[in-house]
Amino acid sequence: MSVRYFAAAADASGCRSETLALPHSSTLADLVAVLSDKYGPDMKRVLSVSAYLVGEELTRDTGRVAGPAVDILPPFAGG
Repeated sequence: MSVRYFAAAADASGCRSETLALPHSSTLADLVAVLSDKYGPDMKRVLSVSAYLVGEELTRDTGRVAGPAVDILPPFAGG
């Protein structure tokens, strides 16, 4: 699975993107668990308020199947 990080998620992970070996049936909740374990409490906090772009669908439903690519979009500041 290809994962791209933006804003605070990129800061928490220390990278802009990576590829993870997760089963094709993995949900966003599975991804959140893996990333929280890998990157710790800062990432867990960011993920708790993030939206996820899966294909062309923006969602906060962590029960959704993640698919081959996910963008993690924390709230953005500014106007």
